[in-house]
Amino acid sequence: MNEQNKEEHSQVTLLTSKRFLPFFSTQFLGAFNDNIFKNTLMLLIAFTATQSIGLDTNTVMNLAAGLFILPFFLFSAIAGQIADKYEKSSIIRKVKLAEIGIMILAAACFISESYTLLLMLLFVMGTQSTFFGPVKYAILPQHLRDDELVGGNALVEMGTFVAILLGTIGAGLLMGLEGTKVITAGVVVVTAIAGYLASRSIPKAKASDSSMKLDLNIFRTTGKVLKYARADRSVYLSIMAISWFWFLGASYLTQFPNFAKETLQGDSSVVTMLLALFSVGIGAGSMLCERLSGHKVEIGIVPIGSLGLTIFGIDLYFAIPTYSLEQPLSWLEFVSYSANIHVLVDLALIGVFGGLFIVPLYAYIQKNAKPEQRAQIIAANNIMNAIFMVGSAVASIVLLGVLELSIPEFFLVLAIMNLVIAAYVYAQVPEFAFRFVVWMLSHSMYRVSHKNLKVIPDEGPAVLVCNHVSFVDALLIAGACKRPLRFVMDYQIFKSPLLGPIFRLAKAIPIAPRHKDEKTYQQAFDSIARELEQGEVVCIFPEGKLTKTGDMNEFKGGVDTILERSPVPVITLALQGLWGSFFSNKDGPAFSQRPKRFWSKVNIVGGKQWKPEDVTAAALELEVKELRGDHP
Repeated sequence: MNEQNKEEHSQVTLLTSKRFLPFFSTQFLGAFNDNIFKNTLMLLIAFTATQSIGLDTNTVMNLAAGLFILPFFLFSAIAGQIADKYEKSSIIRKVKLAEIGIMILAAACFISESYTLLLMLLFVMGTQSTFFGPVKYAILPQHLRDDELVGGNALVEMGTFVAILLGTIGAGLLMGLEGTKVITAGVVVVTAIAGYLASRSIPKAKASDSSMKLDLNIFRTTGKVLKYARADRSVYLSIMAISWFWFLGASYLTQFPNFAKETLQGDSSVVTMLLALFSVGIGAGSMLCERLSGHKVEIGIVPIGSLGLTIFGIDLYFAIPTYSLEQPLSWLEFVSYSANIHVLVDLALIGVFGGLFIVPLYAYIQKNAKPEQRAQIIAANNIMNAIFMVGSAVASIVLLGVLELSIPEFFLVLAIMNLVIAAYVYAQVPEFAFRFVVWMLSHSMYRVSHKNLKVIPDEGPAVLVCNHVSFVDALLIAGACKRPLRFVMDYQIFKSPLLGPIFRLAKAIPIAPRHKDEKTYQQAFDSIARELEQGEVVCIFPEGKLTKTGDMNEFKGGVDTILERSPVPVITLALQGLWGSFFSNKDGPAFSQRPKRFWSKVNIVGGKQWKPEDVTAAALELEVKELRGDHP
């Protein structure tokens, strides 16, 4: 059975798993409680409590936002250290106990109308969230398999945005009830208790680095965790990309009230509808990630997310209708205008592509961060997120206030900025662009399935050997394997204007026949030895050239030369179904024929793992022929 089919329902079954459900419930209830507390307080201040505080509404609103976000700057680095040093489930339980205490105090303040104290509690609540953040994402790789990591992150992101939505709507509903303050007091305390009870069932997750010495110097520790994050450029730029998403998200969400009121001429129910569509879109996009990624951490869909954010962000600007009304529209009246449906679809799709953008990035950071520093690197991510969210507020003030752009023009600028920033990130980390090409190829011209690829070790060096049918063999194998691969390719391929740039992005190793280019030949084997020494997986095509008949060519002795210098395990693979494709030599040189087949079925079959001392080129050739069978 295809491995992909075995894992088809892993995302759904996670919600029934004791490894995940208690954590998911804890996270969901915490996010819901944060937003019930914050939004109810903001509404109370806006409508009833400004005079008791002695400040105008805008000042209080900005102060409240600052008080909640300030702890992320101050304490994230310390929170990351604690999450790496101690067992994680116990940290979560302590944080949730603290939430109960905070919410009991908040309940008393709501009932007694002590709004100044409630503002101070926003800072305390932000601190509690700060200490939960690093452990929240650091615990996932310890409880989930690699093929569950994207699905787990998708559920967390979906749950977070649904909780934000429900908390926001819930706060509005509470404001419409008699006894708002007493009911709110009860809701926040009961939700905090429920979150703690859920946390008691979270399985243990051992400390990543129990020998670490805590450093409570805020500035020194913050500098240290940011240095850890910058050590791996791909991880650091992923953090920057996530932070940019929060910049975008905060910019959209902050402007929704005025956008609905001034531009769309709707009432408060239209604001809620915009928020709901945006949040549900992000949840839907997050849930879609696992299916599109094939149950692995697939950063190839990140560029799809960024393109969608730009395309539908620009389309939103042109979709906004122009009309003049005497009375604001309710949500039901709003959707009765056909032109407004276009706006709603754009906002929902911005959310969907935002989910596609952010979930693989979180999973990539979790998978590639050093385990002993994972929580601290996530803490660095939280610090950068906070900086970018503050930056979004500054950008809004400058663009909307100083430069006097309209809100639709502001959204257009965001969409264009997104394209520029995405292009920069992908230029700096070629792996994103390469994986995007691989994903597009394997989901357009070909339907790629695979069998027994679990034979490839999860870590450590290895050499893969495979038959060579077409110019895209390497791309399809790269798309099917969970580990990054280093391919050894004929140096002539690098001269191709179509495929050369792609294989350079993939950091493929060019090789030439010894009698044609001695220097390239020697450099290739030096590069292979270096990659294997660093624990990488190298894939070679021992035939040395594409088949011209559909039959396999004789395996050359290059694998013996590799193993003489680097005695590592060898794994056999076979490609089935590529002969006759546009990229093969059937009926003439590759690329010379018009594409005859789209959505063709290709299968990649794993064989067995060979000990280096048992390997011969002839034995490998025989096994690959058997694996390929009658499906060239």
